[in-house]
Amino acid sequence: MIRLTSGAMSRAGRQLALLLCSCCLAVAIPGGPAEEGCPAEPRQAAHYVAAVYEHRSFLSPDPLALTSRKQALELMHRNLDIYEQQVTTAARKGAQIIVFPEDGIHGFNFTRTSIYPFLDFMPSPHSVRWNPCLEPHRFNDTEVLQRLSCMAMKGEMFLVANLGTKQPCHSSDPGCPSDGRYQFNTNVVFSSNGTLVDRYRKHNLYFEAAFDTPLEVDHVVFDTPFAGKFGVFTCFDILFFDPAVRLLRDSEVKHVVYPTAWMNQLPLLAAIQIQRGFAIAFGINLLAANIHHPSLGMTGSGIHAPLKSFWHHNMESPEGHLIIAEVAKNPPGLVSTGNATGKMDPSHRKFLELLAGDPYSEKDAQDVHCDGAPKSTTNASPTFNSEMMYDNFTLVPVWGREGHLHVCANGLCCHLLYQRPTVSQELYALGVFDGLHTVHGTYYVQVCALVKCGGLGFDTCGQEITEATGMFEFHLWGNFSTSYIFPMLLTSGMTLETPDQLGWESDHYFLKKRGLSSGLVTAALYGRLYEKD
Repeated sequence: MIRLTSGAMSRAGRQLALLLCSCCLAVAIPGGPAEEGCPAEPRQAAHYVAAVYEHRSFLSPDPLALTSRKQALELMHRNLDIYEQQVTTAARKGAQIIVFPEDGIHGFNFTRTSIYPFLDFMPSPHSVRWNPCLEPHRFNDTEVLQRLSCMAMKGEMFLVANLGTKQPCHSSDPGCPSDGRYQFNTNVVFSSNGTLVDRYRKHNLYFEAAFDTPLEVDHVVFDTPFAGKFGVFTCFDILFFDPAVRLLRDSEVKHVVYPTAWMNQLPLLAAIQIQRGFAIAFGINLLAANIHHPSLGMTGSGIHAPLKSFWHHNMESPEGHLIIAEVAKNPPGLVSTGNATGKMDPSHRKFLELLAGDPYSEKDAQDVHCDGAPKSTTNASPTFNSEMMYDNFTLVPVWGREGHLHVCANGLCCHLLYQRPTVSQELYALGVFDGLHTVHGTYYVQVCALVKCGGLGFDTCGQEITEATGMFEFHLWGNFSTSYIFPMLLTSGMTLETPDQLGWESDHYFLKKRGLSSGLVTAALYGRLYEKD
């Protein structure tokens, strides 16, 4: 069993090391930019150092089989040994908080009965002040909590991890399961001295028969001495109002810790896509740790700010990956409202003229030609339907070097004003969906999406692809009826891009982008109408 040594830096020593070596702090991330170069002056007053670890976990060979607590602990300690190594590494880099993924300690695909030996007893941090590392015998079946507490204390950092927990209940409790206990998918937060600060029990379960949904939603916010308030939620929660959106109604919550076990689904819901979109939409920092099992489509972690991301997405390597980065305590936002000031490029002026002229008062998806559009726009671009993300999208092909297209479904009309320096031998399409998504979860979405299709046939639009060569300069916009819109920009090789500008104009939400670094895979505005779920 690997343990942290006395060589871990003291808090004062780490701060000094950061001041002396801040120019050396760089993060090597495939596809993600690394901070390099020495700042003109120390930035620690405005920044903190965060770490997330994408963990390739040791899994039970048969999660349906019954096992003993001893056997369960043997498996979990193998994963915790790796966690401990990562805490040691992060401590040397000056990390003040580290986040580990969902299901990283115990695994997944259990039944309610087979997971029981893997569960720790979880006292409420609101009623019990407890340091498991210093008080290991206070409660039974808390071996995992004890190790996590000791890691936080020895690494002198806040630590966020996910584990399975149990809570006895009485038959007089109307919600008590028949076996006399609640079982929760739980995130725990430890302070830098090993004290259990809080816990969050996952509310929006994703086909997790082993766990119960809490009777009330946990809205967990914890305070830190280095960056103020952090919110907490897990994986599938990111698509729902409770707890994710409600947490961020507190204007002081500028940071979110986010353990996840996310299976990528292109073209709209790869892990790093939704993570980055959420950070931009709410103007917050998102510390997202995903599990690493490429054979299951599970990879994609990051430290995401509205203007920049450090991310990891790797479907080839079998290894886990640690991301460490400096993070602004008060993240600058990207979303803008109102007309742009100063010098305006011709494409944005054209966009504003189109909005002011409102050439589309009708909702006819067949009419995709605008009288004021460039001559190269095809007059009779065919409208077609294709399945994307299990939803029936209405689309039009994007042909030629430039144009202005629109396509509508139900009440949503999506528009694209575009220019292409060269036209690649690839099919792109502008798609719209306004309706209830019902596969692998039920939730109402409004989506405008410019996507590269899988081939040259219309029926390939919506397929999962990661490589593209098509370059675009564009405005994408729609008359959304929700204010909760997640902008997504993904280019070839699973590379994240930052919009140049986005926000509301004349009751339409828009995204503008020029100068892509590589071929466009997806540009989307992904809206959620929570009240229609």
